[in-house]
Amino acid sequence: MIKFFKHLATITRHRHKVMRLCFKLGLYKQGLLHDLSKYTPSEFVPGVKYFQGNRSPQAREREVFGYSAAWLHHKGRNKHHFEYWVDSGKGGFVFVKMPARYFGEMICDRIAASKIYMGAGYDDSKPLEYFNTRTHKAGMNAQTCADLEYFLTLLAQKGEDEMFMQLKKFIKQNSMEERQSAAQTD
Repeated sequence: MIKFFKHLATITRHRHKVMRLCFKLGLYKQGLLHDLSKYTPSEFVPGVKYFQGNRSPQAREREVFGYSAAWLHHKGRNKHHFEYWVDSGKGGFVFVKMPARYFGEMICDRIAASKIYMGAGYDDSKPLEYFNTRTHKAGMNAQTCADLEYFLTLLAQKGEDEMFMQLKKFIKQNSMEERQSAAQTD
């Protein structure tokens, strides 16, 4: 029962941190809806069972089974994960560039997760460190990967305020380009 309440508190604290960060970017709807799938039985039950407090329960589930069913459920329903944007085509996998608003939410998610799991050990270099040591970059669109590295490096070097100011501009500019491109294909 203790793990139940600790996991519930962890995912709720994470959601609230992401929400506040998304609001800084003007991503209000995404902030409010972020990670609601973590409260579904497919994700919540394994989250409680494999809860450790210092890392994602999905990592432990993956160690036990070789994969995480909760992660497969989660990434298939949450567009702020780059893994959502992978498809298979004639020549193999196709890694689609993330739309700007989901890219922004992904950065908020990474910062919030680092803050939650690292606690007092967090500093603005930690999301970049995680990206460099644990992110499977070969499974990500090259432009998305380059943009993510740029913004996480900016966070590490200049801090959250500067990074969010530039990220907000990036989202606005790229969202307009995405709408124009969609209009031309209609």
